[in-house]
Amino acid sequence: MLPNRARKVHLQARNRAAVGGFDSMHAMQPAASANLPRLSMVQVLVCGACIVTLSMGIRHGFGLWLQPVTMDRGWTRETFAFAIAVQNIAWGIAGPVAGMLADRYGAYRVLVVGALLYSLGLVLMALSTSGLAFTGSAGLLLGMAQSGTTYAVVYGVIGRNVAADKRSWAMGVAAAAGSFGQFLMVPVETWLISTWGWQNALFVLGCLALAIIPLAVGLKEPLQAAATGFQQSVGSAVREAFGHRSFQWLMAGYFVCGFQVVFIGVHMPSYLKDHGMAPGVATMALALIGLFNVFGTYTAGWLGGRMPKRYILSGIYALRAVVISLFLVAPLTPMSVYIFAATMGFLWLSTVPPTNAVIAQIFGVQYMSTLGGFVFFSHQVGSFLGAWLGGKLYDLTGSYDLVWGIAVALGVFAALANLPVREEPIPRGQPAVAGA
Repeated sequence: MLPNRARKVHLQARNRAAVGGFDSMHAMQPAASANLPRLSMVQVLVCGACIVTLSMGIRHGFGLWLQPVTMDRGWTRETFAFAIAVQNIAWGIAGPVAGMLADRYGAYRVLVVGALLYSLGLVLMALSTSGLAFTGSAGLLLGMAQSGTTYAVVYGVIGRNVAADKRSWAMGVAAAAGSFGQFLMVPVETWLISTWGWQNALFVLGCLALAIIPLAVGLKEPLQAAATGFQQSVGSAVREAFGHRSFQWLMAGYFVCGFQVVFIGVHMPSYLKDHGMAPGVATMALALIGLFNVFGTYTAGWLGGRMPKRYILSGIYALRAVVISLFLVAPLTPMSVYIFAATMGFLWLSTVPPTNAVIAQIFGVQYMSTLGGFVFFSHQVGSFLGAWLGGKLYDLTGSYDLVWGIAVALGVFAALANLPVREEPIPRGQPAVAGA
């Protein structure tokens, strides 16, 4: 029998070991995979960041195609907006499936299939001559492709291969890479459209999407690395999450995130052109969103390791409501657009690292891609409404004013919805101690 002081020191040492080698102190849950081979953190971050850069960068510029496509095909804005809305809802529906497959069979296979679908969808988007075909390519195929090449899949690899104390930061790095892709790709896509035409621009992007395949090799995990000390079925994990109040609040907040960013990303170029702005203003605005999002997402990930993540999320949504409101009441000039783009860009995807880090902190990393996919489904329901309502209400009223107002109200709601989130890990069964 150890003396009381010695026993206390022994327990503290064992707890510190749990923090360093196990998963988020998940109620003394051991990570049996701690001794299994892991991927290098540098390798995971470089390859994961490049994949997200390509995938998110390509899609960020889709709003640039709205006017050339609708004018060339003789379609209404609602036709284009509906296809992008379907893309977002297809991404959301396919997200949990892609997450389950990545958790079960590894991210590499899912990324390869996603890259092939991405390339095919871009090519068929260029060749579509009817609204239905355009919805099938730009909507359904690209939505499925994005589910397998973006955050949920990549974050699952990060969660399993990066220590818990660095996880939020690492997710911030990956999200910042996606933001850099937005900054990088918007001018490239603008140049491609103006130089080669909107159809040839899509063919070039289709080829570029295939670069995801060699990058996916760097995220190919040893099969046994997916195992964890606490084994749970995927159905049990999903039921547990959906019955958890904090998971429900996170989904509600992510719905708002999707509505706001997709509405702005898809419709802001047309909104600015309607108000007499030169096309270069919209291009610069989208690029600034991507550039400042690099800093915003990295900062959110860094802060996630230092303060409660629910406060970070609540603050982001509250600031979004303020920024949009000020943009609407201020005189519309190129400078006001650039200031709005920079400040909104800082808040753009900064919700991603803390949201996913909270999921890992509460539920562990065994089914992180799966649960992240379900939360992202809520995001994409919001994205569907943001893209579609933007076009629908514009066609009905001749203005985007009503949708801007909805975006502000939803920002206030999300700021309040994230405050009740509790970040404590779910208690698991007491593990057996080796040698006991």
